[in-house]
Amino acid sequence: MRHLLGCRDLSYDDALAILDLAEQMQQVQFRQVKKLPALRGRTIVNAFFEDSTRTRTSFEIAGKWLSADTINVSARGSSVSKGESLRDTMLTLDAMGVDAFVIRHPSSGAAAQVAGWVGAHIINAGDGQHEHPTQALLDAYSMRKHWRETGQGGFEGKRVAIVGDLLHSRVVRSNVYLLQTLGATPVLVAPATLLPAGVDTWGVEITTDFDEVLEGLDIAMMLRVQRERMAGGFFPTPREYSDAYGLTFERLSRLKQGAAICHPGPMNRGVEISSAAADAVNSLVLDQVASGVAVRMSVLYTLLGSEEGIRL
Repeated sequence: MRHLLGCRDLSYDDALAILDLAEQMQQVQFRQVKKLPALRGRTIVNAFFEDSTRTRTSFEIAGKWLSADTINVSARGSSVSKGESLRDTMLTLDAMGVDAFVIRHPSSGAAAQVAGWVGAHIINAGDGQHEHPTQALLDAYSMRKHWRETGQGGFEGKRVAIVGDLLHSRVVRSNVYLLQTLGATPVLVAPATLLPAGVDTWGVEITTDFDEVLEGLDIAMMLRVQRERMAGGFFPTPREYSDAYGLTFERLSRLKQGAAICHPGPMNRGVEISSAAADAVNSLVLDQVASGVAVRMSVLYTLLGSEEGIRL
C-alpha cells in the first residue's frame, strides 16, 4: 500500500491485515511507557483544513507512540488563510522532506488530488462527503472485538444498520464499502431527505423505517445530525427526528441480545441517540475512541514501517 484514500480501494486481505496489526498496537495503550521505535526518524504532517478533535488527536498520538515526528498544520495557521492554493501549500510542505500527510479537507476528492501532487504517503482523514477510511476501520475493529468477546464470531452474516444523516456523512460510504468487503450486510436507514443521490446504486438495503429493521440488527450505528452542513429543512424538528430515527430508550430495549451500539462522534444526545443508549453496557462508543489510536498506528506502520517487523 502506498496511500489510504478510501475503503473502496482496500482488499479483504489488506483490511484484515490492518485490523490484525491494530490488535498488536493496542497493547501499547496498556503500557506505562507508550512508545515503539518503529517509525523513528519519520516525519508525519497532520494537515487539517477542517476542524477536528478526535481524528487529529488520535493521529497525533498514534504517530508519537510510534516515535515519528508529528506536526500539525491547520487552515487558520497556514498560508491557505492568505489565499495560497491547496496545491502550492502541499507542494511546499512536501519539499521539506515530509514522509506522510494525514489530510482532512472539506472538499470531496481532495486527498486523491494531493496524492497526485506530492511524493509523500497520503492518508485520507476525511474529505468532504466522500470517505473517512480510518473511521470505518476503527468501527470494524470495535465490532469485531465485541463479537469475539461475546462469542458471536466474525463479520459473516452480521447486519449493521447505519442510521441518520447519510447525506452529509463521509463515514457512511467508507463503512458500506468496508463492511461489504469483510462479509457483513450494511442496512441504510434515513428519512428520504437525508439519503445521498445515487444511493440506490450502492447495492445495499435501504429503508426509511428504523423500527422495521431494528430487532434484526447486530449493530446499530447512529450518525450525528450535521446541523452545520444543513441549509434547509431536512426534517421538521429535532424532536420529530428523534421520535422517528433516534435510538431512544424504547428502541434500545428492543435490540436483540448481543447487539451493540456504535457512534463515530461527536454525539447529539437527545437527537440521534439518547443518553440511555450512549451510556448503555452494550455501547461501543468509548471503545471506538480507544480503538482509533491502535488502528491509526496500524495504518501508519503499514504505510511507513520497515520490513524488519515490530518489536513490541
